[in-house]
Amino acid sequence: MAVLKLCRKKLRHNYNHLDRVFREKGIDWGIVTKLLCGEQTFLKEVLDLGVKEVHDSRVSNLIAIKNMAPDVQTVYIKPAPKQSIPDIIRYADVSFQTELDIIRLLSEEAVRQNKTHKIIIMIEMGDLREGVMGDDLVDFYAQIFKLPGISVIGLGANFNCLHGVMPTQDKLIQLSLYKQIIDAKFNIEIPWVSGGTSVTIPLLFNHLMPKGVNHFRIGEALYFGLNLFTGETFEGMYDDVFEFCAEIIELNEKPMIPIGMLAENPSGESFEIDESLYGKTSHRAILDVGLLDINPKYLIPKDHGLSVVGASSDMLVVELGENEQHYKVGDVISFNLRYMGALSIMNSRYIDKQVVE
Repeated sequence: MAVLKLCRKKLRHNYNHLDRVFREKGIDWGIVTKLLCGEQTFLKEVLDLGVKEVHDSRVSNLIAIKNMAPDVQTVYIKPAPKQSIPDIIRYADVSFQTELDIIRLLSEEAVRQNKTHKIIIMIEMGDLREGVMGDDLVDFYAQIFKLPGISVIGLGANFNCLHGVMPTQDKLIQLSLYKQIIDAKFNIEIPWVSGGTSVTIPLLFNHLMPKGVNHFRIGEALYFGLNLFTGETFEGMYDDVFEFCAEIIELNEKPMIPIGMLAENPSGESFEIDESLYGKTSHRAILDVGLLDINPKYLIPKDHGLSVVGASSDMLVVELGENEQHYKVGDVISFNLRYMGALSIMNSRYIDKQVVE
């Protein structure tokens, strides 16, 4: 048995903390829900916070959100695949876009559906994932700003998503300047500079956020309270909105090093023998979860006296040392999670999901 638990009280606390900060700064923001993988019980908890805007990278999740909360503004947060365009127009009020041909198709579909679809143009700011090159932005905008059924409501950028490029005050000032150039060149006023994500929150707290940046998209900070610059938890926030629990299905005292001829395991890993451990034993527990559900490196044991040894496809091995806590078969061991760990567990149909107070 393995369970992922979401704590309602801690989720609401983190949300209220962030909402207060953004309101004091006059910043609009939305919650990124892609971590929840469309799990409706958890989505309902997020929507019950009173959010006005939700961001996701899967159309199926946006459909679920629209069915649950029709008045919430939905945002599709990656460039649109051609086959998804009809549903993106139908279920996403806003989308992030970088390709002229796709925006033209969105325009045609929006006209067919008698809708105005809002877009945020994503600009490449160095992390080399999605984004229009800055030198091409004026020409890019010139080709789309009069398209029927399309309304450009913002310029945006992502950081720390692929190559680990971090946001800086200079990069966010540059992003804000792109908006000023477009506004002046085309005599318009683009409402949003969407440069804020969880990784940029430290700049806001340290008063380094340019005033022109007025829109944030927040996921990781809401669920984990994590300062991505320092690896520490933001003051006043919880780091354990999510808790993962797995049952011990075997517990024995065993040698601390493997015995026999070694080769690569099924995951392609090779192990070196630490000769100082010859003849030594410790207590090892096997938990009812494995690589199919999560990479062990994303698990943080709440009991600091134990450590994760490794995993096979459906079993996780944990080192208990002298087992001073007197764990036994049938007991549950609890973990905090890193973002990518929670993502994989959310996507596993073998893990129960529960809301707790």
